[in-house]
Amino acid sequence: MAERIATLALVVRDYDEAIDWYRDRLGFLLEADEDRGGGKRWVVMRPSGGGVRLLLARATTPAQESRIGDQTGGRVFLFLETDDLVALRLRMEANGVAFEEATRDEPYGLVAVFRDLYGNRWDLLQPATN
Repeated sequence: MAERIATLALVVRDYDEAIDWYRDRLGFLLEADEDRGGGKRWVVMRPSGGGVRLLLARATTPAQESRIGDQTGGRVFLFLETDDLVALRLRMEANGVAFEEATRDEPYGLVAVFRDLYGNRWDLLQPATN
């Protein structure tokens, strides 16, 4: 038996603005957008290269709304890996993604931190090759 994390819930303010941002700025693919009634939708996006999917979960309570953009208390929340950080960063910047820093060369690879439309911190990472 094998287990894996397949989907991660990301609390968002609005389904459509989140779909637009992740699709148009990061190049994610919309995998599902199903009406569940009562204003609730099952919206799943994934990176074009595969990996863990994001369930865009619209906040419906004040407690959930307070977590939009800060699901981890300000720490980097998600890690987007690529085999060409320079090219992807240039494309993301051209699409309006704001990076917090210059690209760093770390023992584990190239890395740069950016924020999504809600302020969640992400690492863009090109793992080191051995």
